[in-house]
Amino acid sequence: MKVKRKIIYIDEEKCDGCGQCVPSCAEGAIEIVDGKARLVAEKYCDGLGACLGECPNDALKVIEREADEFDEEAVEEYIIKKEVSQGQEEGTMACGCPSTLIQSFTPQKSCQEANEPVFHGSTESALSHWPVQIRLVPPTASFLNGADLLVAADCTPFAYPNFHKDFIHGKVVLVGCPKFDDQQEYIDKFTDIFRKAGVKSVKVVVMEVPCCQGLPTIIKKGMELAGREIPIEQVVISTRGEILKKERLVA
Repeated sequence: MKVKRKIIYIDEEKCDGCGQCVPSCAEGAIEIVDGKARLVAEKYCDGLGACLGECPNDALKVIEREADEFDEEAVEEYIIKKEVSQGQEEGTMACGCPSTLIQSFTPQKSCQEANEPVFHGSTESALSHWPVQIRLVPPTASFLNGADLLVAADCTPFAYPNFHKDFIHGKVVLVGCPKFDDQQEYIDKFTDIFRKAGVKSVKVVVMEVPCCQGLPTIIKKGMELAGREIPIEQVVISTRGEILKKERLVA
């Protein structure tokens, strides 16, 4: 069924077929066909725009138009079929989309750690304010003034065990999901925050899954629209709760 929604638009005149946008699309909605990036099917594109920051020629943008509804079940089937085909070619096993793969983790301890006594003490929250959801924080909130921002994908506190201790202390926290929330709403919110609040620095914490990578792009876009140059650091967390990468980003 056709609905009016956000979807990727590819400018074929600007596209040179470099393929940098392909791996950044977790849904596999983009492929290189006849030397150009093309949308495989409208129903595979969630309209998030995680691929936008990868194009060196600015050939991609998110537009709003009549399109087939995004179909997550169809995406999962498509990804599995695609990876089965690749697995047959490469001798590897397909495991589906990294962002939707269900995994169970068992804590691994040494014998010494397992036999040490457990002390049930309480620890203080490092959270200094409320609310924390990006959509709920007004750009005029007093705690934003001159703040060091911590912008976190909302899965990260669950994956990283020492999130309060290592990340929140001394920071103003904004939390959201770049996959399920409205991308343009986020861009508009950060644009207003960067224009009004005198933010000093931004640390963005995301998961390793591809759909999380839209968050730094959103923040950089908001900074660009606000005409601000603010130091940005990105931290990538694995699904096992480990820090995979820390890097400075260019706004």
